[in-house]
Amino acid sequence: MKKDNFRIIKIDKNKSLFNYEKKILIKELILDLKLGYYEFEKKEVQKVKFNLDVYYEDKKPTSDYDIKSIVNYGKIVKLIKKLTTNKHYNFLEALAEDVFDVLFKDKRIEKIMLQIEKLEILKDCTSVGIQITKKRKND
Repeated sequence: MKKDNFRIIKIDKNKSLFNYEKKILIKELILDLKLGYYEFEKKEVQKVKFNLDVYYEDKKPTSDYDIKSIVNYGKIVKLIKKLTTNKHYNFLEALAEDVFDVLFKDKRIEKIMLQIEKLEILKDCTSVGIQITKKRKND
């Protein structure tokens, strides 16, 4: 009978055998914002809905005791709220770029899919809006 050729390898605890692809989901964050190009949009707030998929990679599992070991969805919502407080945007695209700028400050984030919708602007539609996906360039 042939002997099994198993070798025991020693794993360096500082290195990981895995990469984790993670995605934060934020669905239907609805805020009252002053948003729009037309004069009537500048006078009143309107309901605006955000949906985000925030992708990031990690080389180690999440620590159950360290909030810094995750991309925190609560912090993302807080940043979006802070960004939109007391600022008027004419276009959804300009708002989207500012959201991207603030979220990509976290170097772990690789890609963001952002959808922003105005919920009350056209009577014939439930909503109108944009969806933009932006990826960090890996050189």
